Amino acid sequence: MDLIITEKENAARRIAEILSEGTADAERRNGVNVYRWGDKRVVGLSGHVVGVDFPSEYANWRDVEPVELIDADVQKSPTKENIVATLRTLARKADEATIATDYDREGELIGKEAYELIREEMDGPIKRVRFSSITENEVQEAFANPDDLDFDLAAAGEARQIIDLVWGAALTRFLSLSARQLGDDFISVGRVQSPTLKLIVDREREIQAFNPEDYWELFADLQKDGQGFEAQYFYDDDGSEAERVWDENEAKRVSEQLRSADAATVSSVRRRTRTDTPPTPFNTTAFISAASSLGYSAQRAMSIAEDLYTAGYLTYPRTDNTVYPEDLEPDSLLDAFVGSSEFGEDAETLLELDDIEPTAGDEETTDHPPIHPTGELPPRGELGDGEWEIYELVVRRFFATVAEAATWEHLRVVADVGDCQLKANGKRLVDAGYHAVYPYASTSENHVPDVEEGEPLALTEVRLEDKQTQPPRRYGQSRLIKKMEELGLGTKATRHNIIEKLYDRGYIESDPPRPTALAEAVVEAAESFAEHVVSDEMTAQLEADMAAIADGEATLDDVTDESREMLERVFEELRESSEDIGDHLQESLKADRRLGPCPECGDDLLVRRSRQGSYFVGCDGFPECRYTLPLPNTGEPLVLDETCEDHEMNHVKMLAGRDTFVHGCPRCKAEEADDSEDRVIGDCPECGETHGGELAIKQLRSGSRLVGCTRYPDCDYSLPLPRRGEIEVTDDFCEEHDLPELVVHSGDEPWELGCPICNYHEYQAEQAVEDLEDLDGLGAKTAEKLADAGVESLADLDSADAEAVATAVQGVSVDQLREWQAQVSA
Repeated sequence: MDLIITEKENAARRIAEILSEGTADAERRNGVNVYRWGDKRVVGLSGHVVGVDFPSEYANWRDVEPVELIDADVQKSPTKENIVATLRTLARKADEATIATDYDREGELIGKEAYELIREEMDGPIKRVRFSSITENEVQEAFANPDDLDFDLAAAGEARQIIDLVWGAALTRFLSLSARQLGDDFISVGRVQSPTLKLIVDREREIQAFNPEDYWELFADLQKDGQGFEAQYFYDDDGSEAERVWDENEAKRVSEQLRSADAATVSSVRRRTRTDTPPTPFNTTAFISAASSLGYSAQRAMSIAEDLYTAGYLTYPRTDNTVYPEDLEPDSLLDAFVGSSEFGEDAETLLELDDIEPTAGDEETTDHPPIHPTGELPPRGELGDGEWEIYELVVRRFFATVAEAATWEHLRVVADVGDCQLKANGKRLVDAGYHAVYPYASTSENHVPDVEEGEPLALTEVRLEDKQTQPPRRYGQSRLIKKMEELGLGTKATRHNIIEKLYDRGYIESDPPRPTALAEAVVEAAESFAEHVVSDEMTAQLEADMAAIADGEATLDDVTDESREMLERVFEELRESSEDIGDHLQESLKADRRLGPCPECGDDLLVRRSRQGSYFVGCDGFPECRYTLPLPNTGEPLVLDETCEDHEMNHVKMLAGRDTFVHGCPRCKAEEADDSEDRVIGDCPECGETHGGELAIKQLRSGSRLVGCTRYPDCDYSLPLPRRGEIEVTDDFCEEHDLPELVVHSGDEPWELGCPICNYHEYQAEQAVEDLEDLDGLGAKTAEKLADAGVESLADLDSADAEAVATAVQGVSVDQLREWQAQVSA
């Protein structure tokens, strides 16, 4: 038997389909799909099925000093036991095996892990095949020309695993223990994560330290033969043109001079033609940047690209290369799109060019080509909107790289008004070139009429605009990834994951990313007590060392030993400062949770979490001061910058996915509830007949509203009501429940809620979860992916390991899976 191992299940299915020419069947073993035809078996892993960790005696954070982890043994153990068991069973019956994991450092390590598991069970040959796209031609050719596993490349990946484990675990435990921040709220530190966080914090410091300066700009409307255009005032500033006027009196003088004139005289006309060169091929960073302009986060863009790669539509999306390989035939690839309703016309136009010569960037590597379409076209209806948008972006980028340059005509006109000069720059697209097939770059034109020197132009309006200099912009995700690339932080395969991890850890928020107070505290503590933790130079050096392993110029032991020595020096710096670091972090942790002054003792009110997991507002003076305020039981609270004028308290937003809402000032909400009166609307269906209980519309101190029994807490019958809008109790009654129908006035159209009991029953029916596609945000495409990973029913989902499924299913996060599991068990 010939056993073939791929990195993921969907790749296994695709490769089995190609190699078997569609004849492969699937069988389930230990919850794992195994594809079979003849004597061939294909099984997909779930990324890493073997992980590195410390022995169990190091598991208790309180019993083990963090510094002890530096020299602790690192051991390997299965993380996906069902997959490992299936792989071992198949290997015992195999005569030979083929590793077909992704062709990069991580894929080589995953392949080596599979190699070691197989080698324990069989003595036959183990081959390695490599491909950059999962297309029929490339897969067939790869299997026809197998190679050997690259153990040096795998060792580089293994060194990264070990170094990241030791650095992350030792420093995370040290800071968390120092700050007494354990459990789910531990303080995370990482070898690449922390220098990246410092980049974001440093930029925020620049923004906060920025002192704006006032300046003025002047504009005038000029006309020729009824054609108007805008011109801007400028002056000579030591040989360069300056447009900003820094003196207000001078700005007013120029403004008055221009306003007093009714004409300007053309003093200079310059015409030129500019060639607009097509863009270079996509590498990973350029792709993420382009996808970002379409609104995709780095993580989302890469997840979609990986799905399209596995489906055979795109080449491998993790690459530094910006030069197409010599064997790529652009005309043949273009020809594949002829006849396509979406791309056929553009492909035909490009094929008519006299010379099809692709552009090339500065980076040329030998592992993977730039990201480009494979020539296998998906039916439009097969892809979701996001998948199609990313696919079209990559197709059109390829089209652009083989298209001709665009041509622009520029016209610069200078006109004088006394000693004042006005300039206007017009531009017109003469030949669209690559813009005709790549609509993502700006083609906006600015019309300036054709004029001659000495010609008078009517001056119709003058505008004096007062402005201020602006602070530097925050890094967007794509710009941050470019900066990481420049500094050698992470790799093309890990940078977008690092950013996602910073969001998950609560270090950054919003987009572009903004650091939280915790992030600033962690960076400040590291800078003060152990600068190596956030040093990009140290991290870049380790990256270079791991590259040396891949090139056979260093060994895994050499690099990991050097890394441990670096970490020893860091702990020497930290050891004497544990208490100071802890105090600093604890104080900073409060900043993100601080709301305002306590009305009873004047201390700070903070967002707190109860032992049951619910959030509330409590006084920092506890236990001496026991003042509290409730918060809604839906979502996670985020303290906003907006404050309440009456109570000097920050407003709170409750983050709850699509149900996110602004709660506002907690004191205002509590006082509104205290001042409100219950409105009785009928008898309680639970205890009305026996105890005289009545249903009333109630305003709760947490901001929620409900219809509840007046005998609470003896009777806890209740029905939810919308949080916002004025509730009108109508004269129409429900025949079944003898309750008045309600109307909620919110927005333009009133919401006829009707009988609160009937409305709640309808809501429950709508929310009933009977199959996977009833879950919020889980469509047919995702259901197919989950089924491929062994999650075919609600019961499967409820019992699934969220982390294992997230690893196996591209585009689905652990948090999303846990939300779905919560919906199932609700």
